Amino acid sequence: MHADLSRLTFRPERHYSAVVAQQGRVQLDADTNEQTAIQLHQARTLAADLIGRHGGPREACGFRIEYVGGKHDIDTLYIHGGRYYVDGILCDATRPAPGTPVPDEGAEEQDAAAAAQPPAYWTYWDQPDGYRDPEKPGDRLPSPAQSPFLVYLNVWERSVTAAEDPALREVALGAAMPDTAARVKVVWQVLGLSLAALEMEETDPSKEVVRAAFDKWAARQAAPSARLAARSERPGHADEDPCLVKPDARYRGPENQLYRVEVHAGGEAKDATYKWSRENGSVVFPVDELDGTWVQLASLGHDDKLDLDVGDHVELTDTAYASRLEPLPLLRVEELDLPGRRVRLSAEPEPAVGRLPHLQPYLRRWDHHEGPKRKGRTTSLRGGAVPVTEGEWLPLEDGVEVYFAKGGTYRTGDHWIIPARTATGSVEWPADPARRPLLQGPAGIARHFAPLALIKGEGSPVDLRYAFGSLASSVPAADEAALAAEEQAGREERAAEADPSGGRSQTTGEAEASAEGDR
Repeated sequence: MHADLSRLTFRPERHYSAVVAQQGRVQLDADTNEQTAIQLHQARTLAADLIGRHGGPREACGFRIEYVGGKHDIDTLYIHGGRYYVDGILCDATRPAPGTPVPDEGAEEQDAAAAAQPPAYWTYWDQPDGYRDPEKPGDRLPSPAQSPFLVYLNVWERSVTAAEDPALREVALGAAMPDTAARVKVVWQVLGLSLAALEMEETDPSKEVVRAAFDKWAARQAAPSARLAARSERPGHADEDPCLVKPDARYRGPENQLYRVEVHAGGEAKDATYKWSRENGSVVFPVDELDGTWVQLASLGHDDKLDLDVGDHVELTDTAYASRLEPLPLLRVEELDLPGRRVRLSAEPEPAVGRLPHLQPYLRRWDHHEGPKRKGRTTSLRGGAVPVTEGEWLPLEDGVEVYFAKGGTYRTGDHWIIPARTATGSVEWPADPARRPLLQGPAGIARHFAPLALIKGEGSPVDLRYAFGSLASSVPAADEAALAAEEQAGREERAAEADPSGGRSQTTGEAEASAEGDR
């Protein structure tokens, strides 16, 4: 997540069940965040073990799909409310009620309440985290007249700060104070997928065939193939600033940092680019207004380490593009107007981003200024980001280096977190016994998928959801006869325990046993 963190310490392979606070000790954000991660991991694992990969409660199963063909308008889907679990993650499609406003003077109160009732469903175009654009051909649904298509659920999580949701900021702290805690949001998106993408040639496949093909496709999409390693090496300029840290340190930065290396443009290595931040990408500036290449900001930062300078690369985005996971060109800060809280960028931002205030546009600062030097030359940036080079160590700054494994496929938003510490003069990264850095998959984004429906045309689609029933049932009421029988059985049991002979004399018992033997 893009948040101002010290580090991330949760490792499921360590099997920790709780974080235990100790008296008189310093409390870090990493401790609290690890406790939250432990609880989420346990709850979601239990839900997935009981429910399966995906499913919804039978009485409130969400994401029922209706297809509405566009005779005069564009095609759409109705996404009905309810709950659905994907890999243990709860997705809620219930549309929130807008609330009942105070009626205008003279108006009937019941009329205002009736007008406030929300629709029973979302549509494909207004789903809360989809941000589909009818003007983009790639966002439109496939045509069932040509071939059936699949509707599926894409689920992932992203961080949200006060820059994207101003309601998170405590106004009593004042505008000069930084924000407080960030949030993690479950993003669900209902999308369409052609059968050709599932490598299916049948035009009328069964549910089982579609589900099996989708599971194979989802496994390919969910498993990233890109891997990265990090290390710290003594940089060439170390002798020029020996006072920063101890002379033999490999990491030469003056402060502890949490480096974030994030894929900007995805694809194969020849097309992929990355960006990096020494603050985990958490330095953001809410945008008040756009005027050509000039951007007016709500603030220019809280200090000289968290502000903007000429030469910085920034990403102008908003909640829509953050949810779409589509790369936008990184722009360079060319000029600062401090009294007016304005910055001039190297080019005008994309016309589809940053113009709608309700989408909370903001600038995110990245800390790379140029690509690494190779064979005496500095690598040129591509779209403001650094081209991926596999199979060699690439310097970031102050001795921190990263290595992309060969043969990777990169996805926009995937990232790696690298803590750098002045106390050790090194970075924290797993290594083998020979102290060689280990290649790691990205720390995120984890993507989860579930099939919802097969659309064959007008009419009822083929429902591909799973449902589960409640385990609870009513306790049967005990009538008087049942209570009396239970009491009698209890008396007989107690009597048998007190007198094993059942009330018979020893002589009578022996006689009965002898008679049984004669028979």
